Amino acid sequence: MIDPTRGVFAISVAAELAGTTVQNLHAYERRGLLTPARTDRGTRRYSQNDVDRLVDIRAMLEDGLNTAGIARVIALQAEVDRLTHELDLLRDKPDGPSRT
Repeated sequence: MIDPTRGVFAISVAAELAGTTVQNLHAYERRGLLTPARTDRGTRRYSQNDVDRLVDIRAMLEDGLNTAGIARVIALQAEVDRLTHELDLLRDKPDGPSRT
């Protein structure tokens, strides 16, 4: 199985997979919506997670959100993920909260 966090796609491939343009990818990166991995020479490499985020960004734009709103949604999603992980760790402890 391929690691979904590993940057493997060139920018043109990532744009095509997400149904957007290379220029949009540059704009999303400038606005902090996306941070692709870089090779030693600075070439961007996009992961499957990056492509999935691009698809989500495109959907949110189509729903009428602007890039500031999208940035807020992404931050809130990251916070939910962090808290979910923290809760899972607590539940795994013998004296942690129950799952009920």
